[in-house]
Amino acid sequence: MPDYLQKILTAKVYDVAEESALDPLRELSARVGASLWLKREDQQPVFSYKLRGAYNKMAHLSRAERDRGVLAASAGNHAQGVALAAQKMSCKATIVMPETTPQIKVAAVAGRGAQVVLAGDSFSDAYEHAMVLQRQTGAVFIHPYDDPDVIAGAGTVGMEILRQHQDEISAIFVPIGGGGLIAGVSAYVKQVRPDIEVIGVQPVDSDAMAQSLNAGKRVTLDNVGLFADGVAVKLVGEETFRLAQEYVDEIVLCDTDEICAAIKDVFVDTRSILEPAGALAVAGAKRWIETHGVPAAACIAIASGANMNFDRLRFVAERAELGESREAIFAVSIPERPGSFRAFCEIIGRRAITEFNYRYADPEVAHIFVGIEVRDRQEKERLLADFAAERIEARDLSDDEMAKLHIRHLVGGHAPQVKNERLYRFEFPERPGALLNFLSKMSAGWNISLFHYRNHGADYGRVLAGIQVPPADNGAFGTFLKNLGYAYVEETGNPAYTMFLGKAG
Repeated sequence: MPDYLQKILTAKVYDVAEESALDPLRELSARVGASLWLKREDQQPVFSYKLRGAYNKMAHLSRAERDRGVLAASAGNHAQGVALAAQKMSCKATIVMPETTPQIKVAAVAGRGAQVVLAGDSFSDAYEHAMVLQRQTGAVFIHPYDDPDVIAGAGTVGMEILRQHQDEISAIFVPIGGGGLIAGVSAYVKQVRPDIEVIGVQPVDSDAMAQSLNAGKRVTLDNVGLFADGVAVKLVGEETFRLAQEYVDEIVLCDTDEICAAIKDVFVDTRSILEPAGALAVAGAKRWIETHGVPAAACIAIASGANMNFDRLRFVAERAELGESREAIFAVSIPERPGSFRAFCEIIGRRAITEFNYRYADPEVAHIFVGIEVRDRQEKERLLADFAAERIEARDLSDDEMAKLHIRHLVGGHAPQVKNERLYRFEFPERPGALLNFLSKMSAGWNISLFHYRNHGADYGRVLAGIQVPPADNGAFGTFLKNLGYAYVEETGNPAYTMFLGKAG
């Protein structure tokens, strides 16, 4: 078996890699009550640790092997490492990437002179296509994780951590895809400091290593989640699995909301934005502390990469509050009569409302989709109890994926029973109680038949409201709008309203 301690100590990585910083996460540490540190592999020239293993492997190739060119399969970060190494060594490189790879990673690889080939939906699909190309071209395949030299290159991350933090360490948290990083880190740490726990972290929908360790053999997943694309691997490596069996203490699984919350946590502390796989270790550290309690010594999470697709930030921001249990989503049923909205808001009190969706559908009962800011899970449970005490039916949707992805953005469709509906967009200063103030100014004689509010994190709140105004009240309603004090635009004639929300026909 390879002597990994020797291979890591003699790895050739620093021609291209930097000794990345080990920074304290002060804000997050204060919140969870533990000493949390972040190993900043997001600061590497390719914004990921992957160049360590790629360069170390290629540095061990002969001149003849390099002349044949190199070939790699990667979801993005390993691809950039191989491309950089090939550029440094004046070597031809072909990279096979999944078609789901964020464009920022594809462009970065091509920008370093490598030829990019897109194939399949996951790393496993790209790997199979790369094997076909390898047989056709004779190029040297640079495996992203299941190679001793690649593992040793990744292991230099663990070497640096122990050199940089010589005080006590309780645990090191490592993201796992194919297993190269945790194999290298654990092989070094457990031989030098066996008292330190090495804990792997995987998404709940890409947990090939966790399932393999539980089964005692490598398990191939039928499908993998693609949100954390950097760890979307169906089958872990043979050598990485062997090392994980020997050295890894535990695997923690995290869901998408927890990963989004971790991205936000790192941003708050560092003003840097990690990719989902890059924030995975932070999410795992938080979950582990919640489960095991606050450790006596430091916990270190490896930020493995920061190649974030900008278009994902909207989704990340929306789901981060759920991941921190700082937002609760409810489906609430209240009597369909004027004034019910106001009574409902009075129960919520001074809590901030993040979203409020309603469309008239039933003459007896109103169904509302509402998001409410809470401090923690306990406050959510207290709010449910308050609803129950007032005989208001409320269902917790905070863990309902369909509700979070789709239902929250829908307002309800046509309402054939609604008469004399007028549609308005309103803007008002965004502050606690502003929504309740808006509702309190509505006349009891005008029924709200549609309501959509969503907190956009801006200075002004935006509401779309349908209001039933009998023709005889048009004058009074016009006076109401003038005295309301909020900017408004009537949208009753908007084609999108008439097509999808207005009275059919």
